[in-house]
Amino acid sequence: MSEYEWLDGCFRAEEKRWGTWSSYDKDGKELITSLTKEQCILATRFYLKGKQEGFEETETYDSVVGGKL
Repeated sequence: MSEYEWLDGCFRAEEKRWGTWSSYDKDGKELITSLTKEQCILATRFYLKGKQEGFEETETYDSVVGGKL
């Protein structure tokens, strides 16, 4: 694990073949994929904070589309 730059001591970001960025936890599980390194880091921090503190309850909506397509 020491060959990587660990961000916040718990995840790393890696540039992929096509120029996208992916973050991974210490177990090697892929977490987030983004277009830039900065977006990847910010989104991963947001995701991990939500996992740690719990995500807010959100409302869900159910709907039906009538008619023939």
